[in-house]
Amino acid sequence: MTAFSALKPKKVLFIATRQIGDVLVTTPLISQARELWPDAEFHFLGYRGKLEMLKGNPDIAQTIETSDRPKLKEYLSLFFKLFQRYDLAVVTQPSDRAYFYGLVAAQRRVGVLGGHPQGLTEKDRTKKSKSDKQNAWKKFICLHTVDVDYFAQHVITEKLRLLEIFYKNSQDIFSKSISVTAPAGDPITPSIASQLHSPYVVVHPGPLTAYKRWPLAYWQTLLTWIAKQGWQIVLSASPAKQDLQLNKDILSLLDEEKRNHVVDTAGLLSIAQAGTLIRGAIAYVGVDTSITHLAAACNTPTIALFGPTPPTNFGPWPNGFIGMQPYALRARSQTVGNVTILQGPGECVPCRKAGCEDHANSKSECLDQLEPNQVIEALQKAINQ
Repeated sequence: MTAFSALKPKKVLFIATRQIGDVLVTTPLISQARELWPDAEFHFLGYRGKLEMLKGNPDIAQTIETSDRPKLKEYLSLFFKLFQRYDLAVVTQPSDRAYFYGLVAAQRRVGVLGGHPQGLTEKDRTKKSKSDKQNAWKKFICLHTVDVDYFAQHVITEKLRLLEIFYKNSQDIFSKSISVTAPAGDPITPSIASQLHSPYVVVHPGPLTAYKRWPLAYWQTLLTWIAKQGWQIVLSASPAKQDLQLNKDILSLLDEEKRNHVVDTAGLLSIAQAGTLIRGAIAYVGVDTSITHLAAACNTPTIALFGPTPPTNFGPWPNGFIGMQPYALRARSQTVGNVTILQGPGECVPCRKAGCEDHANSKSECLDQLEPNQVIEALQKAINQ
């Protein structure tokens, strides 16, 4: 049982030193902390260019950006900026660097601990023993820690559990609706806004890594079907070269008539503008990536294509859900609230590896076997509802 702390911090620093999706999933934690400490001042530390998901968040008074690979001069500058300015640091990532920032910044800390494999082989036990030793100093400097569970515990539950120590009954955290706070919207770039007409479906094909990709031919089939319904298609993409090229490759497979139904945003939208775009859509279809989490947070009907990633850990959170776990580990199709998660077949799904060959450029057979008809059926159902 977690001990109870009556701490009432006046200044709190939240730390998320990873990607934009990792920042977005901290927002229910921030909202819950605001209920606990209505008069506290909240700051947020993250990597430069990764904090757009907090735009307009009413609970965050200040954001602090740092490089993902700071040099000594930047470390020193950050050290003096943070040093013991806070009563509490909430470390939402298990990295050593995040814990170092928390140690520098605050008198007290709570944090997430990682590196606990699920397997029972001798190799896994050795890895677990090693990670336990690496985590010992983190436990020592914290009031409370929460272990990562990549299969059974949702990442939002993981973050919320960081507040367990401040509740006499920790289940109170999960007894009311939990929602992700989407960033405030910005007006869409005029050159794109002028091309939009309702109804439209936003489609985001590009993941951060290749092993989360869905086959090109499948996107062709899906976009062709959407165009035949008379709906406009808005292709979303990050500014990354591989995302822009992926969208070009998909467009090259469509005939001229179908291409006339497509608006390619070509990586020209900010996160806040993407939010505005998605809010106006009748539905969203995307792979396992941060923009899919944004779509769910915008309360748009969201179809998420999942391969190796366990939805029980990182499925887009359905806003308003009450409880600790919205999803089953394995289901060809499951819908909770505005979110439908689709998975391919196979007893190995989800494996949490980087594809079948366990590297960033690997293919994932489960996504190769997630057929377009399954996605079309889910999209049709979501729009009809």
